[in-house]
Amino acid sequence: MKKNVIFCPYRICPLGAHVDHQHGKVLGFSINKGIHFFYKKSKKIKLTSREFSGKIVFGLKDYITPMKDWGDYMRGSIKILREKYKLKYGVTGKFEGDFMPGGLSSSAAVTLSFIKAICSVNSISLTNEELIDTANRVETEFLGLKIGKLDQSCEVLGRANSCLFLDTKDMRYMNIPENPDIRGTYKLLVIYSGAPRNLIDSDYNTRVDECKSAAYLTLAFNNLKYGKYKDTYLRDVNESYFLEVSEKLPAKWRKRAMHFYEENKRVDEGVEAWNAGDLVKFGELINKSCESSIFLYEAGSELLVELNNIIKNLPGVYGTRFMGGGFNGSVLAVVNSQSLDVVIEGLYDDFVSAHPELRKDFKIEICEIVDGIGAK
Repeated sequence: MKKNVIFCPYRICPLGAHVDHQHGKVLGFSINKGIHFFYKKSKKIKLTSREFSGKIVFGLKDYITPMKDWGDYMRGSIKILREKYKLKYGVTGKFEGDFMPGGLSSSAAVTLSFIKAICSVNSISLTNEELIDTANRVETEFLGLKIGKLDQSCEVLGRANSCLFLDTKDMRYMNIPENPDIRGTYKLLVIYSGAPRNLIDSDYNTRVDECKSAAYLTLAFNNLKYGKYKDTYLRDVNESYFLEVSEKLPAKWRKRAMHFYEENKRVDEGVEAWNAGDLVKFGELINKSCESSIFLYEAGSELLVELNNIIKNLPGVYGTRFMGGGFNGSVLAVVNSQSLDVVIEGLYDDFVSAHPELRKDFKIEICEIVDGIGAK
C-alpha cells in the first residue's frame, strides 16, 4: 500500500507570551521547520520516530492511559477522537522532523499530523476549529498541561508570508500579510541553547495557577461576582479593577497580572507595527515582551537569559524573546538580513565558546513563514 505524508509546521510567537491560557491576544508565524508523518492504513496503531527510540503499538479499542513516553500524544488523540467517532482503522507510520525541543511546539505538530492521518483513513472531516480543539484537549485533558490554544492555532491557521493575529477569548483571527516594504530585509532565527526543556516538569502549570488566582482575588476584593476557579481568567477581569486592588494581591500574583495586561497591549501595538512594516518598533515590542517574561512572569533559566542577552546585543538584531514557556529552550530573534553572518558568528563566539558542553546540541535555524496544516 502506498504511503501518505502529512507535513505540520512548527510555530513561533513574536508577541503574546504566556497569555493564551488566560484568553489573551497573540501573534504567531507557522514556519518551514516541522514534522513529516509518513503513514498507511492499518488495523492498529504502530509508530516509530527517527528522533525518538522505541516503537509505539496499541489497539484502537485498548484501555488508554498516559505511559510517560512520546507515544502519549497519539494515545491521547485516539482517546479524544473515539469519544465522538467510531474508529475502524489505525495507521502504521513514522515521524520525521526538525526536532528542536525548545519552544517551537513540536508536540502540537506531532499531535496535529497524527490526528489528520487518523481522520483521513477513517473518512472523518474536521473543521480547522475542531482540529485545534481536539489537539488542545490531548495536552490539557490527557496530559494535564494548562495550556491555551496558541500552539495548535498557529500551526493550523497560519499562512505564508503573514503574521497570524489570534484572540484566544473568542478564537477570532486574521492573517496580516507581510508589508511589501520589508520583504527580504529581515530573517527570523530560532536559536536553541542545547539545554532540554520539559513543560510538564517545569513551573509552567504553577504560573497558570498564579494568573488565575490573581483574577479570582481581584474579583473578590472588588466585591464582584465570581464563579468557579477553573473558569476564571484574567481576560474577564477589567484592568481597572486590578489596578484598584493590585497592592492587596501577593507580589507574585500581582506581577503575573501586570505581565498579562501589558502583553495584550503590546500585541495590539505589534499588529500596527507589522502592518506598517516598522521592524524597529516590532523588535522593540518583542524586547519588552521578553523583559516582562523575565521580571514579571519570572520565566527563563539563567542559561536562557544569558543567551537572550547575548543575541539582543549583537548588531542588526531588531528584537529577541524566549520561545515556548521560557524554562530552558530557544530564543527567537528578528534580524536584519545584512547582519545575518555577523549574528551567527557572534553567537558561536560569545555563547557556544562559553558553554562547550552544549555545542553538540546547539542549533541556529533560519525560518521562513509558510502555510499551516489547515491551509486548503
